[in-house]
This record gives sequence, structure tokens and C-alpha cells, in this order.
Amino acid sequence: MKICETFVSIQGEGLMMGAPTLFIRTSGCNLDCSWCDTKYAFGDGRETDVAQLVEMAAGISHVCVTGGEPMLQEELPELLEALISEGKHVVLETNGSMDVSRLPKDRNLMISMDIKCPSSGMSERMLASNIAVLGEKDQLKFIIGDDSDFEFATDVLRTYMPGTNVIFSPVGGMDLRPLAEEVLRRKLEVRVLPQLHKIIWGDRRSV
Repeated sequence: MKICETFVSIQGEGLMMGAPTLFIRTSGCNLDCSWCDTKYAFGDGRETDVAQLVEMAAGISHVCVTGGEPMLQEELPELLEALISEGKHVVLETNGSMDVSRLPKDRNLMISMDIKCPSSGMSERMLASNIAVLGEKDQLKFIIGDDSDFEFATDVLRTYMPGTNVIFSPVGGMDLRPLAEEVLRRKLEVRVLPQLHKIIWGDRRSV
């Protein structure tokens, strides 16, 4: 697998927020979001085999496979199955543009999938059929940059009625109040969450 970096930190996003986690960041992405904060992962990376990555997870209960876009990696299913077989709880972060139905079906795998809103410049690249694949243990994330993003996200919820956990986060992960107030005003059944790692460490890389 082409790997950009690996590191141990706390999970900064989503339902597993705060859990000590091994992050495996793959290289390469098929999208180019305007507000992406990991463009450094777009390069070639270093070749690392699945066994090496599983060994890195020794003594750690939670693993997050992120990117870039991990689903570009041919060995991804093998990595996920190997981690799960070692008793790890795995979060796979994916950008919503690639078919997630081919992923392993296991209670210890959480699919964390984005739907890119218009401010990303990538909203037309989303694969809407993915939404129906997500279950109660998974999460669907919207990164909200402006009013048009908010309207786009609420329209997706009305149209597809996802049967999974829905998360709204502001671009940059910090300015929560306007988003939280609008969610409350609309009485939406979603979670408004920050990027915890940025609250703790700012924009520092590999945390």
C-alpha cells in the first residue's frame, strides 16, 4: 500500500472522538476539495505492506484508515480484514465518491463517509447510492462552509433519509456556534461536532 504517514493520536472527528487511535494515512486522492487540509497526502507515499501496518497497531484498540482516499488502494480490503481479525475497532474515512458496498461487513468496521457540499467544489462527484449502504454503526459527515452548503446538506437528508449517524461540522472544525444555532433552529436530528485535534493542537500536522 502507498502510505503517506502513520501516527498515534486521539480521534478528532466523529462518534469516536477522543479515543486513542493509530492513524494510517494512505497517499493519493481522486478529489481536490477547495478547503482540504491534507493536500500533503496527494503524493506517491511509501510502499508498506499490510503485515507491517497491522504490526504497528499492536497494543492499540482503535485504528483509523484515512487519506487522501484509502479506497484507491487495491490492498484496502485485505488491510481492513487483517485489522479486524486482530480485534481492532476500525474507522475507514472515505470521501463519498467511490462505491463503499465492496467493503467488509463487520460490526468492528465503521464507515465514516463524507458528502461533499458545494463549497468543496466536489459535490457533483458524490455517489449517492453509497448512502443506503451505511448502517447504524456508521457515520455520514457534511463539512459546512456557508448557507448554500447547509441547504445542500439538508436537501440530501430530506431526499435520501439516511439510516445512519449524521454529523455536521464547520469548515476548519472550530467555529461551531453559527452552525449549532441553525441546526437547533431547524430542529434537525444531526450532531454538530468540532475537530477536536485542532482545538488541542491547532493546524499542526500528524496529530
